[in-house]
Amino acid sequence: MKLTNDSYVILMGTKNFTERYYRDQAGWCKVSARGRKFRTTAEQVLNHLLPALAGIKPNLVIKVEHHEPL
Repeated sequence: MKLTNDSYVILMGTKNFTERYYRDQAGWCKVSARGRKFRTTAEQVLNHLLPALAGIKPNLVIKVEHHEPL
């Protein structure tokens, strides 16, 4: 089992939308609720996740899934 950054998909959202964050060979990628893909930095991923994890945005749900990298 590989436990590196590219083995995980981070899902963040509410009951109305979900965004996905994952790491591929080129870096971090965000897939918006509408399906658009954006390149992001690790700092941008943390800036989106930390307020939800700290409880500042209580409506957000965070889920992390493990997948074997391709």
